[in-house]
Formats: sequence, structure tokens, C-alpha cells
Amino acid sequence: MKNVDVVIVGGGPTGLFLASLLLQSGIKCSVLEQRPKPTTHSRSIGVHPPSLERLASIGVAEHILKAGVIIRNGLAFIDGRPVGALTFDRCPGPYPFVVSLPQFQTEAILENRLDELDPHALWRDTRVTHIEGDENGVAVRALQGDQEVEIRAKFVVGCDGRNSTVRELSGLSFPGKDYDDTYMMGDFQDSTDFGPDAAIFLGKAGVVECFPLPAGLRRWVAKTDGLISDPHPDQLVSIIGQRTRLVVDSQTNSMISSFRVSKFQASRMCMGRILLAGDAAHVISPIGGQGMNLGWLDAYALFEVFSKNGRNASPSAFKPYSASRGRAYRRARHHSELNMWLGRGSSFNPLKTGLVHLMLSPLVQPFFAKQFTMRGLE
Repeated sequence: MKNVDVVIVGGGPTGLFLASLLLQSGIKCSVLEQRPKPTTHSRSIGVHPPSLERLASIGVAEHILKAGVIIRNGLAFIDGRPVGALTFDRCPGPYPFVVSLPQFQTEAILENRLDELDPHALWRDTRVTHIEGDENGVAVRALQGDQEVEIRAKFVVGCDGRNSTVRELSGLSFPGKDYDDTYMMGDFQDSTDFGPDAAIFLGKAGVVECFPLPAGLRRWVAKTDGLISDPHPDQLVSIIGQRTRLVVDSQTNSMISSFRVSKFQASRMCMGRILLAGDAAHVISPIGGQGMNLGWLDAYALFEVFSKNGRNASPSAFKPYSASRGRAYRRARHHSELNMWLGRGSSFNPLKTGLVHLMLSPLVQPFFAKQFTMRGLE
């Protein structure tokens, strides 16, 4: 049996970041990750300013800036006509921008930092099978490959995604629902002249968004009329052409997917010595790019509790964490719902047009820029 202060279940962005924070402060931890090797699927791409500020505390923000694309402006179009740009330059520093970087590259940077702090902290190919807690600590049993292992810790943190084993074993409910909204997403060689800017195309046909990626790529996201079971690049290219009049080469596609968005929130983020963070605690629509960042903000808030109370923190010390991060999730969810509402073409009307022009007006723009860069969700 191995003894540590904290067992983190899940070696994605949230778990890797939390582990580095804890190790830097002298709190021993192990990260149990079910995947035997890292994934190369692109998934999330946006790293927002509040996250960059916290990622800087473990020395990885500059690596992310160097590897990613810095987005300072979001160009807006209605029915194919340009109506203005939302700029982030007037947002609070030191990072008045969003960084675009595929999630697998962000995870690699975080994993390298964790390896520098403790090359034995990450346990891959490890599946948790049992969690048993008492007033003094928690015992975690798992299968590492075919070998059964057991770790004793003072706390367990579930950072293991929307299908969290930690949440399931703890008996916490996860109420929520799927929205009706569906989308198609794909990465292609960038053939636009937008450079490092993002762009959003609104209109009665439905929203199309695009974001620059490293290596001369661009991600496209389009509202669809239903979930497409076997998406093909040509389908997305056709939608892009119809709604934006832009030409994208389907032969340059490197990733394609179709998805339905949903919202879920755990009934509690703390139960005794079992804690939840990231998608294990709450699932949000990816429209707006907040999910991965919410996980990092959760991780930093957990770290602050450990830092303030030391490795002998009591379970009661985490109750404010659960309440505050629950409020942050609800605010982020409302923001994502606003984004989805704007993108629903069937209800695009003068009210939405007026709201877009209001967002882009000089006096009001800084407020909306802060909302889009997740200020206030720390």
C-alpha cells in the first residue's frame, strides 16, 4: 500500500494542473489515469485569461503562449456582412487575449511539468475499482494493467470527466439534461484571411464559428439541424460555404465530429474526504470554450484550500469551495446558453441583431469582452 496526501483520479487538464499545484507546495499526490497513453484528439482549444494567470503559477503559461495562437479579436458577421469586432485588448492584464491550442498539446505541456516535479506521480493504465473512506482518510483500490494496487490518502479528488467513477462510487447524483442544439466541428487548413482572429457568422441559417489553430489550421463549428451519426468533411464544408461564402478545402481535414450539447451538475462537489472538480462536477455546453477552463479554476480553488489549511485540512474546510464553484458553473452555463441562443438561426430576428450591435459598441464592448474571457468566474 502506498500513502500520499491526495489521490487525484483523472489525468486530463484538471487533474494534471491540480497535481502540479499540490506537489509544488509540498503536498504528496498520485494521479491515476485510465488511459494507457495520451490521446491526440483535438477537443478543447481555448485557454482563457484567468486560466493563464493560474497556469503561470506552475510555470507553464509561457509554454502555452509559445505553442498556441493568441486571439485578440473576434470578428462578427450577420448574413455574411461584417458588422464589427469584439476586441479583448481592454481586458485586464497580464493576458488580455485568449490562446488557441489543441487540448492534447496543452495536456502534454502539463504532463511535462508534472514529470519535472515528480516523475512517478502519474500512474497510467490505472482504473479505480473501489473507494472507501472514514474520518481519517480514504483507501483507493485500482487495477494497474492486470495488477491490483491500493493507495491510502487523506483526500480523493475526482477529475475523471463526465462519466466519473469517483462520483459514481461516492453515490453523488448528477442531474441535468441534453439541449436540442447540435453542431458539427472540424479542423482544416486555414484558407481565410482572418489571420489570428476568430470569427462568428450569425444569421437565419444558423451560426458558424471559426478559430485559428497552430500549424496554419483553423477550427470550424456549425449549428446543425440534428445529430449527424457519421459526419463527413464535405458536409461541414458545404455548410460553411452556404453560410459564409468562404471556400474550405475538405481534403485538408484533420478532425471531424458531430455532437449534442448538455448541462449536468453534481448534487455536491464535496462529500467527506471525496472532492470533485472539472467535468466530474459539472458539464457545460462547449459553445464558448469554458469547460476546460472551469476545471482549471476548480483545481486552483481546491489548491487554495489545501494551501491555507495544510495537508491536515478537515473536510469541512472544503464546503465554501463547493458553494463558490457551483455559483461559477451556473454563471458560465448562463453565458453558454446566451451563446447558443444567438446561434439558433430559426429564431434570428431584429432583437438578436440589435444585441450584437450593442455588444460591439465602444462603451459596452469591454463588459462583454470580460464575459467572453471568463472574468468573474474565478
